[in-house]
Amino acid sequence: MVAEPEGPEDRKPQSDEAHSAFTPPAGMGQPEAPEEDHPSSEFAIPKGFAPEPPAGREHSAFATPSVYSARRSPPAFTPAHGMPVVQLTKGAPWQDRMRAMLRMPVHERPVPETAHRHDEAGPAVPRVLDLTLRIGELLLAGGEGAEDVEAAMFAICRAYGLDRCEPTVTFTLLSITYQPSLVDDPVTANRTVRRRGTDYTRLAAVFRLVHDISAEESEITLEEAYRRLAEIRRNRHPYPGWALTLAGGLLAGAASVLVGGDVLVFIAAAISAMLGDRLAWLCAGRGLPEFYQFAAAAMPSAAMGVALTLSPLDVRASAVITGGLFALIPGRALVAGVQDGLTGFYITAAARLLEVGYLVVALVIGVLSVLYLGFALDAGLNPETAIHIVERPVAQTLAAMALSLFFAVMLQQERNTLPLAALNGGVAWVIYAALANTAHVSPVAATAIAAGLVGLFGQLLSRYRYASALPYVTAAIGPLLPGSATYFGLLSIARNDLNTGLASLSKAAALALAIAIGVNLGAEISRLVLRAPGAERRAAKRTRGF
Repeated sequence: MVAEPEGPEDRKPQSDEAHSAFTPPAGMGQPEAPEEDHPSSEFAIPKGFAPEPPAGREHSAFATPSVYSARRSPPAFTPAHGMPVVQLTKGAPWQDRMRAMLRMPVHERPVPETAHRHDEAGPAVPRVLDLTLRIGELLLAGGEGAEDVEAAMFAICRAYGLDRCEPTVTFTLLSITYQPSLVDDPVTANRTVRRRGTDYTRLAAVFRLVHDISAEESEITLEEAYRRLAEIRRNRHPYPGWALTLAGGLLAGAASVLVGGDVLVFIAAAISAMLGDRLAWLCAGRGLPEFYQFAAAAMPSAAMGVALTLSPLDVRASAVITGGLFALIPGRALVAGVQDGLTGFYITAAARLLEVGYLVVALVIGVLSVLYLGFALDAGLNPETAIHIVERPVAQTLAAMALSLFFAVMLQQERNTLPLAALNGGVAWVIYAALANTAHVSPVAATAIAAGLVGLFGQLLSRYRYASALPYVTAAIGPLLPGSATYFGLLSIARNDLNTGLASLSKAAALALAIAIGVNLGAEISRLVLRAPGAERRAAKRTRGF
C-alpha cells in the first residue's frame, strides 16, 4: 500500500501511541462524529438569527437609555402633583434650615442661590472639607448631639458652594463626602475624635463661627474661618482648676440641702466632694481611664457619710452621700445619648448610653466598696433613715438655683449664661415640687414634665441668641437627677436586700430616662411652635415596626 503524501499541516509523524484502540479495521469507513462532539459554544447564535452589529463607542452609564422617550417621560424635578418645591426661609436659624435639607435626598435639595466666598477657580474642596471636619470635631467632643453636628457641617459646606455633600457622624468618627456631579468621582475625608472635654464657652464660640459662616450677608473667607477656629482652640478655659473644684464642692453641698440637709451636712458634703474631685484629678494625671476616676471620686462622699454615722453627731449621713452623687451622675451624656436615639442616630446613641452605663457601674463600685466597709465597722446605715422632704420651698428653691449655677461653672459656661441657667434650674425644681409634693403626681411623670419645660426654655433661649441649647439645659437638669434613688438602691444592695435595691435602682433609671426624654420633647415642641415656613424636618414614616 502506497502511503499518500503528507500535506503541509501533517509534517510531524504520528507515533503509535497516537492511534486509538477503537480504530476501525481496514476496509471500514470512518463514522461521522455525533453532533454533541463538535466543539461549539452553548452560547452560539442559533440558525436563522443574525448577529448584532458591533457597538461603536462606549457610552456612559448615566447616558439616556435608547428606550427613553421624552414625550412619555415623568417630570424631571419637582412635579405639580406630589413633592412640592422646597423654599427655605432665610430668617430661620441655620440649625432648622440645615436639618430640613439633611433629611432630603441630594437631588431634591435646593441649589444655593450664590456660591460665595470663593475665587473664580471654584472652592478649594479639600480645605473646605478639612475646615468642616475640624469644626464638627469640636462640636462632637463638646457633647453636642449628632444631628446638630451634621447640620453644622452641612451648613459650612453649603456656605462655601459645596451643596452635594453628605456628612456622617458617629460616636468617634466624622466623615464627609462631596460629589461635584453624577459623573465625577466623589471626594471623601474623615476625622477621628480622640479626646472629649467639657467647655461650653468653646462650644458657644464654635456655634457663633458657624452662624457667621452660614449667614447670607457674611463674607468670611476660608483663611478668616481658619484663623477664628485657631483662636477658639487656643483659648484657655474661663475658670481655673481650683474654681472647678470649689464649684463641685458647693454643688454637692447645695444638693444635700435640696434633699433635707442642714448647715453641717452642707459643709461635710462640700468637703467630701472636693476631696473626690482632687482624687479624680490625681487618677487622671496618672493616665487611668474615666472608669477608675469615677470610682475614686465617689469614695470620699461615701466615706464621709460612714464617718458621720460612726460619730456621736446627729447628722443625716444619707444626705451627704446623696449630695456627692449629684455631682457625679452623668446626666449630660445621658441626655445626649437619648437625644441621638430619638433622632435616628442609633449607633451613636448606643455608644453614648454604653458610656453612661460604664460610668454608673464605676459609681456603684466606688460607693458599695465603702458601704461594705461601713457595715464591717457596724455603722448605723439603714434605708429606714430615708430622706424625708420637708416643706422648705424657699430654701429648696434657692438650693436648686445654686446647684444649677455651680453645675454651669463646672461645665465651663460663659459668665453671661450663668444667671439664665440658674433661673431655668429653679423653675424646673418648682414645677417638680409642685407636681410631686403638692399634687401627688408620680415622681417619674413630674420629672418628665419639669425636664420638658427645661428643654423648651433652653431651646427658646438658644434661638434668641443663635447658640447651642446645651448651656441652658444641661445645668438646669441638675436638681432633677436621681441621687437619692441611686444611693438607697446601693444601700439596700449592700445590706443584701436585692429586691429593694434593684427596685430603687430601676426607679433611678426611670427618672434618668424621664429627664432625657422630657428635655428632647421640650425641644421638639419648641420647633413645632416656632417652625419657619419651608424649614420642616422630614422624619421616617414607619408603622408597626416596618
